[in-house]
Amino acid sequence: MGLPLPKISLHDFLAWENEQPDKHEYYRGEVFAMVGARRSHGRVIMNLGRRLSERLDGSPCQAFAESMKIQIADDTILYPDIFVTCDKADLATDMIFRAPVLVIEVLSPSTQAYDRSRKFALYRRLESLREYVLVDPDTRRVEALRRSADGQWVFHDMSEDDALALPCLGFAVPLAQVFDGVDPPAG
Repeated sequence: MGLPLPKISLHDFLAWENEQPDKHEYYRGEVFAMVGARRSHGRVIMNLGRRLSERLDGSPCQAFAESMKIQIADDTILYPDIFVTCDKADLATDMIFRAPVLVIEVLSPSTQAYDRSRKFALYRRLESLREYVLVDPDTRRVEALRRSADGQWVFHDMSEDDALALPCLGFAVPLAQVFDGVDPPAG
C-alpha cells in the first residue's frame, strides 16, 4: 500500500493545473483527472453550446463549454460540460468563473453517478445557480433540477418532451437539435 498523496492548496492547484496538458478537478485539497469523452458526448456539447450561444447573442449572458473552470467557495474547482453566466465579473474573467445560472453535464457511463450525486451537491452551493441539467446521449434522457423561489431543488424530466426547457434563460432547445448527429439508442 502506497502513502496517501499530500493535499495541496487551491492556489498551488491552480498554478500546477494551468501547466498541465489535461484537465483536472479539485475538491478540498484533492486532485482528480478528467477522462476523455466519446463522440456522442462531444456532439451533444457542441449542439447545445451552439444553440445556447445563438439564443444568447445580444443578451447580458454568455455560454461556455468544457475548458472553463468554475470555482465553488475556496475548496472546489470543476469543469462543467456547458454553463451560462450573466455575471459581470464572470464575463470579465479570463479563467475562473464563479456565478453560473445554468450548468449542463452530458453524462457518460464513467461519470454518470458522480454527475448525479456529488457534483450536483457541489454545484448547488452556488447561490447564482438556477438550473442543473443532465443529458444522457445514450438513452436520450434529459433531466433538470431547478431551484424554486423558496430555494428548494425540484426535479423535472424532459425526456419525453419535444424540447429542453430552460426557464432560467427564458427559452427552450428542441431535443432534435440537442441530439442532432447522435445515433438513437439501440432496441
